[in-house]
Amino acid sequence: MTGTSNQIELAEQIRPQVNAEFDRVANAFREVARTQQDGPRTATNKVLEILEEKRCEVMARREAGYFIRDWRELGGQVRSMIAQDPRYQAIQAARQGKA
Repeated sequence: MTGTSNQIELAEQIRPQVNAEFDRVANAFREVARTQQDGPRTATNKVLEILEEKRCEVMARREAGYFIRDWRELGGQVRSMIAQDPRYQAIQAARQGKA
């Protein structure tokens, strides 16, 4: 990880929280998928794939400042990342009959 020793130390404390937030959101989507029929479940599983891709992108970042700046206060970052993805937007449009 890159940054000052203090930044790295703080980022190393934040990273597990970020990973846990991805887990929390993934678990919520998995719970929804368990109650869905095949078609909607397929779409939800695609969302889970997007989520895991985003997790990999975030956790691969090596800049301590990124975690401090963007993840120090957990809010809706994970859901926001997913919502901004064009694939997710296409899934939502299809669900609403706009595709």
